[in-house]
Amino acid sequence: MAFRKTMGGLWAGFGATFLAGAATAQSVREGLEIRGAPEPGGVNFQTPVTELARDLQNLDTLLLVIITAIVVFVLGLLAWTMLRHNARANPTPAIFTHNTKIELTWTFVPLVILFVIGGFSLPVLFKQQTIPEADVLIKATGYQWYWGYEYPEEGLAFESFMLERDELEEYGYSQDEYLLATDTAVVIPTGQTIVMQVTAADVIHAWTIPAFGVKQDGVPGRLAELWFEVDPGEEGIYFGQCSELCGINHAYMPITVFAVTQEEYDAWIAGEAQQFASTGTRAPAYLELAAVE
Repeated sequence: MAFRKTMGGLWAGFGATFLAGAATAQSVREGLEIRGAPEPGGVNFQTPVTELARDLQNLDTLLLVIITAIVVFVLGLLAWTMLRHNARANPTPAIFTHNTKIELTWTFVPLVILFVIGGFSLPVLFKQQTIPEADVLIKATGYQWYWGYEYPEEGLAFESFMLERDELEEYGYSQDEYLLATDTAVVIPTGQTIVMQVTAADVIHAWTIPAFGVKQDGVPGRLAELWFEVDPGEEGIYFGQCSELCGINHAYMPITVFAVTQEEYDAWIAGEAQQFASTGTRAPAYLELAAVE
């Protein structure tokens, strides 16, 4: 109980700085369109805006073609077998038990398919896992149930909480962005290599932005890395969500990224970053309730 009261006091202190934090977030939000978000009833990938995302989607298309060809072939083989070798069409069945050609075929053809898949997938994997030198370095720490961000080279740190329904319009969002939009956002420049260091403070979380083609588990006590580079001209707002089941409020742990031009990023760092870092943030309603129960 004492711990909960202490946490409640901390959240109350964060809440006192909420208005200042909202003003700063709004100034970055203006002029940005939502480019990466899920669509109701959607079945396709989000539009890729990084080379990694395009590579993943191309690989998925290749696998879909291969799988479709296999399924069509197997269904055709089953249909031919049922028609050609049923009791009426073939009253006297063959009694042989081996066929060397067929056995060689069903051994080597799958091997060729696997080599083709490996030849296209391994370069994509190596590209993802070979971390280049960062133009911008950001550390993301997962908590139950929000994200903390640090720009170590800029001396900037802040936390990011999901916006409640009655807060969305205040931050320039619509009700469609509920469960997606946060009060603060990761700000990155397009055309630059971004390296994210991902970890967690309590349980396993996962930092994911579908339009960037990146996903990395954050494991307590470990520091993992991912990288991406958003294409120039693809400035906008991109959403993601924690993608590792992390507790009762897992569904309320979204991620918001503002991709801006280099000039806008430099201006944000120079003119607003220190104010943004000092304003703090506040806990959403479900955390406030959990703290005082």
